Formats: sequence, C-alpha cells, structure tokens
Amino acid sequence: MDDVDRALIVELQRDAAQAYAALGKAVGLSAGAAHDRVRKLRERGVIRRTTVEVDPAALGRGLLAFVMVDSSAWMGAATESFAAIPEIQEAHVIAGTAPVLVKVRTATTEQLQDVLRRLYAIEGVSGTQATVVLETFFERPVRAD
Repeated sequence: MDDVDRALIVELQRDAAQAYAALGKAVGLSAGAAHDRVRKLRERGVIRRTTVEVDPAALGRGLLAFVMVDSSAWMGAATESFAAIPEIQEAHVIAGTAPVLVKVRTATTEQLQDVLRRLYAIEGVSGTQATVVLETFFERPVRAD
C-alpha cells in the first residue's frame, strides 16, 4: 500500500459517497485510476465494506455500555451465541481480567439488563461487569496515514 492508496482511504473515510472523479482529483488521479485502485483495495480486503454512519440515539439506541464477560471456559468458540444478541455491536476476546469484552447499545437500562440476562444464558458465562457510557468525547475510524 503506497501513499496514494492511503490518501484514497482517508478521502473515502471522510466521504465514501463521493464520485470517483472527485476522489481522483483529491489524490491526483483520474476517475478511472481512482476507481481501479479502490477496486484493488477491496479485492485485497483493505476496504472491507462501505457503510453509513448513523446516530444511535436517533434509532433508539442511545445507551452505550461496555460489558466484561467472565467465563469458566474458553469463549472463542461462542461467536454465534454472542452474535445472536442483536444489541451487541462488537465482541472481542481479550487479555485481562475477563476473557470477553462486548459493546452493547440499547435504549434503556432495562433493555441493558435484559441483554445481561441473555449473556448469562450463554454456556460458560459466569459473570458480567457493565460500564455505562455517560458521554462520548469522540469516536474515530482507523487512520490510514
């Protein structure tokens, strides 16, 4: 990946809906060359997907919590069980005091409590510790530069 590829990624992260002509102009390429490079970045898996960033509160998911999940067994094989809970946005096997960290978005603390109940139903889960976010200062994507 060279500097032009990195510049393309930065531009796409800023506005993934821009035309290839504008994208190419921003990085010093023709529209066709920009399109070809973006296609190759997708084929190599550098660009995994193109998506829309949505305000979670506008969709009724304003409560954000990070939950440490304790277990009595290795949880790496429980991927499908975690993925079956739609309020879980991310699940990570981690090194630390608990083997799994999940990011949860709900509308209310009652709904968060329901998610915690469903986590306890996953085989091997022995405990949870939830941290509710009061305010998010910022979030950012992985930078290419």
